[in-house]
Amino acid sequence: MPDSRRTDSLPDPARAMNAQNAVIGLRGRDLLSSVRTLALQGLKQPVHSARHALALGGQLGRILLGDTLHPVNPRDTRFTDPTWQLNPLYRRSLQAYLAWQKQLNRWIDESDLGADDRARARFVSSLLGDALSPSNTLLNPLALKELFNSGGSSVFRGLGHLLDDLLHNHGLPSQVSKQAFEVGRNLASTPGAVVFRNELLELIQYRPMSEKQYARPLLIVPPQINKYYIFDLGTDKNFVQYALKNGLQTFIISWRNPDARHREWGLSSYVQAIEQALDVCRTITASKSVTLAGACAGGLSIAALQGHLQARKQLRKVGCATYMVSLLDSQIDSPALLFADEQTLEGAKRRSYQQGVLDGRDMARVFAWMRPNDLIWNYWVNNYLLGKQPPAFDILYWNNDNTRLPAALHGDLIDFFKHNPLIRSGGLEVCGTPIDLRKVTVDSFSIAGINDHITPWDAVYRSTLLLGGKRRFILSNSGHIQSLLNPPGNPKANHFENGKLTSDPRAWYHEAEPVAGSWWPQWLSWIQERSGARRETQMALGNAEYPPMEAAPGTYVHVR
Repeated sequence: MPDSRRTDSLPDPARAMNAQNAVIGLRGRDLLSSVRTLALQGLKQPVHSARHALALGGQLGRILLGDTLHPVNPRDTRFTDPTWQLNPLYRRSLQAYLAWQKQLNRWIDESDLGADDRARARFVSSLLGDALSPSNTLLNPLALKELFNSGGSSVFRGLGHLLDDLLHNHGLPSQVSKQAFEVGRNLASTPGAVVFRNELLELIQYRPMSEKQYARPLLIVPPQINKYYIFDLGTDKNFVQYALKNGLQTFIISWRNPDARHREWGLSSYVQAIEQALDVCRTITASKSVTLAGACAGGLSIAALQGHLQARKQLRKVGCATYMVSLLDSQIDSPALLFADEQTLEGAKRRSYQQGVLDGRDMARVFAWMRPNDLIWNYWVNNYLLGKQPPAFDILYWNNDNTRLPAALHGDLIDFFKHNPLIRSGGLEVCGTPIDLRKVTVDSFSIAGINDHITPWDAVYRSTLLLGGKRRFILSNSGHIQSLLNPPGNPKANHFENGKLTSDPRAWYHEAEPVAGSWWPQWLSWIQERSGARRETQMALGNAEYPPMEAAPGTYVHVR
């Protein structure tokens, strides 16, 4: 029987912006065009606008008299301070803000705008509403308390932080204290060595952490748009060390941060580089096959590699594959994509080819606007209104350690989101071979995040269905990164699983069983069953053909 308690809380990931938007970009003039459309609509429908204005006026009158008309979302951390509820002035200002937002949304929904224009308008209104929140002013009760407690120094500290961000962070509030971390010291610090290097990547082999190890090695392929050490953070959530301590011979790819000289590196270039790394793993470990694990765009890359190997009848090189929050089916409904017409797509390609790369800072800005209250206004309040330093948080440090995308790969990703080629046999060609994922018959294990705003969970689920072989899908709690870094012992960890993969992700969810705890042990049991026999651990890294070149984390991870 389906769990009826979950029927009313069916997960619907945030869809305003996602991975497509980060790759394509979002132009300010498109947002201004929607604002202009809204203004003109107000003039075209004067009676409609007047009716909603009167309704808002009536609500504001009741609020002025002390009525509380709109409950605050308990998950909205902007208004958790009790002053917003207990102080009559603050309660009225919050209620007026909520009334304005709700009435504006009703005005949009009931207008005679087309469906696409309404979706664009709701998206723009949400950005405006978040920006104009009363919590973003110096009258925020938290800011006033800090002002009095600090004797006014919080204002001067906040102005200093604002000036520093204008000069050094492109005007966005800093999300993390960068002085607290250092790559190679308290990040990317698991012992290992670079055993292979080519123009695109360094291959790191980690020193074993168990008395016995499995014969088949694990090769982790991180996304090209981030540095690899998201899997090698602190010991409390270190995925690499979890694999090592449980007997897995572990290798990881560290991508080179490209510059304009590397504008011609496309998806085929990266697939060829991964195949080289895979062959090195096989040679060093004397294993006929390798277990692959790809995250986000790394998952797309290993899928393309397997399709390429299958077309060449070499799929035996891969034992099984893990896909972490990876999109293979790129169809995502998103209001922000309504801004992306043919001109926008071609303009995005043209700009990156002119520059040679897509700057990671441009993608970071788009990612920040996916969740503006969490990733922009939260730090606006903390850094500028309270005058505090941003927190020392390793995941945010990694997230701000930006990399670039070569122009050719950027163009390939735009085409991937535009055409959704992997849903068709031969729709994508890599390294001169057509890809058919149905013929990729290795076993697969896929993980999605229930609140993932970058790769929505239902799209990841549909991606799983494209693969051949025995497939397993797990829906982890939390978002894009936190769903992955969800180790055993985390009291908040839980996930959903249903062995019957139906064509409808919603039907799958209704029948899924909630499981308390991390998905890591589930994955570990699955991968150990597919990793061959256990044998005495070989402590030496590399071999005569591929000797250690330098200690981990290597050279490429430091390139900015």
